[in-house]
Amino acid sequence: MNESVYQARRELFKTLDLPVSKADIKRLRWRQRRRLLVWEWALSSLLVIKRLMDVVCSLIAIVMLMPLFIIVSVFIVLEDGWPVLYVQHRVGINGRIFNFYKFRSMRRGADRIKAQLMAQNESADGVIFKMKKDPRITRVGRVLRRFSIDEAPQFFNVLAGDLSLVGPRPPLPAEVAQYTLEERKRLHVKPGLTCLWQIGGRSEIPFEQQVRLDMEYIHSRSIWQDICIMLKTIPAVLFGRGAY
Repeated sequence: MNESVYQARRELFKTLDLPVSKADIKRLRWRQRRRLLVWEWALSSLLVIKRLMDVVCSLIAIVMLMPLFIIVSVFIVLEDGWPVLYVQHRVGINGRIFNFYKFRSMRRGADRIKAQLMAQNESADGVIFKMKKDPRITRVGRVLRRFSIDEAPQFFNVLAGDLSLVGPRPPLPAEVAQYTLEERKRLHVKPGLTCLWQIGGRSEIPFEQQVRLDMEYIHSRSIWQDICIMLKTIPAVLFGRGAY
């Protein structure tokens, strides 16, 4: 009776492809180790190729956009004086703080006025601050923001390794302080110049949906997906969808 039960169990284990001996367990461990090595190699290759794309594309963009940088700088100075660049602390991969560069699109001292405008925040989530008719934005700044020209200096962030071409947009430290544990998962990858919600509506997309799209990108990222997002960013910038 015991023998028949043993044979029945053995046949069942064969059907389920479960280990029934020490040799089977060793083979299973080897397969798992091999799969882990392949996965680690694939991830490392992805990161190396992604970084190579970042360096090459950012260098090309900086060289090609240099005349635009000069023209924009002149217009900013003529309207509101120096400085030309706005440097802000942002949170990068694994919570690392870095200097984030933009062309200055607001009047000098705009950060001091922000506290007075918090009651007019149009972001329903309350984590990020958005205001369509922000009185701090200059006339030149409205044009820069409309076509995302104010973001162009971030190619220097990409070249320095603070940003990638594609990835979740880097948040402010004050915003991260309000994140839930789920939302902090956005910080597990390097932030980017553009992302899924940047090509799908930008500022018009609520924060919770931004997080969902960022997590969708993190779980499915690939070189091909990055290329598709970069290509879709071009019409989004040219038509100024969701930018203010």
